[in-house]
Amino acid sequence: MSDVVPSSDSSAYLPAYLAAERLRVEPALERVVSQLEAELEADIGAAVRHGVMGGGKRLRPILCATAYRASGGTADGLIYPLAVSLELIHAYSLMHDDLPCMDDAELRRGRPTTHVDHGEDVTARAGAALIPAAALQALSSAAELECGPEGGVDIARELMEAAGAGGMVGGQWLDLKGEGEALGLDGLNGLYERKTGALLMSALVVGGLGAGATDDVVEALRRYGGSIGLAFQIADDLLDATQSVETLGKRPSDVELAKSTYVGLYGLKEARDRARAHVDDALASLSSAGIDAPALKALALFVVERDN
Repeated sequence: MSDVVPSSDSSAYLPAYLAAERLRVEPALERVVSQLEAELEADIGAAVRHGVMGGGKRLRPILCATAYRASGGTADGLIYPLAVSLELIHAYSLMHDDLPCMDDAELRRGRPTTHVDHGEDVTARAGAALIPAAALQALSSAAELECGPEGGVDIARELMEAAGAGGMVGGQWLDLKGEGEALGLDGLNGLYERKTGALLMSALVVGGLGAGATDDVVEALRRYGGSIGLAFQIADDLLDATQSVETLGKRPSDVELAKSTYVGLYGLKEARDRARAHVDDALASLSSAGIDAPALKALALFVVERDN
């Protein structure tokens, strides 16, 4: 378990909690990437390392580990090998999203994107390799937790559904299709629920399933994840409209890509209010199932208060 103990003042402990959790996520990621480098062609392995180990908040694996503990999971040291399967999917999505045929991004996390350093073909193949790698990682690591091997099958299915056409990939397609179009609220929510929300939701559900949680707890985590997924993307819209390239560490902006955003639809104040309303919904979902998890409450607030 993290050495950082949540207090009543979430703003005081959360930075230390996130830092401590990242220190547990990184070694688990390093082990997976090193294994992939040994199995893949050298150029593909190098692109995998660039895409996966290039920094980031590690929010999805942290949410997974936090949900696991909140659901009664006790094999704390064993949750991180499962949690990093979510980061593999997230990294693949960024590698492909940045390709010239999609967002044509040159900068990610303050450094050149993977295709800039390793080429388009290699990046496309490296990203694709992370999909089965994530499924296998989820299956093997979940077998060591309370859910056992049978639960691992459910977890792998949950992860792949969140990553596929009904989730993140479908959201990426909608995102590309929507460039230059004026999307209304329903269209924008549908895009965000798939592109960003599906994997964030899956992180919470995977954590609950790994702990062998009851259906009520898993569904409450699913609702929580859906709400913070929307809040996260609205916060991205706000950051894109108000922060510099240097602060965000990525280029191009949504404005440059002519994308619809909450800021474009409602302006800064209402977009911010709507993000906070989704956070309130997330917290209500926890309360409805009797989940008393200060870290999850603080993470929900972090989603809308972060600066990058």
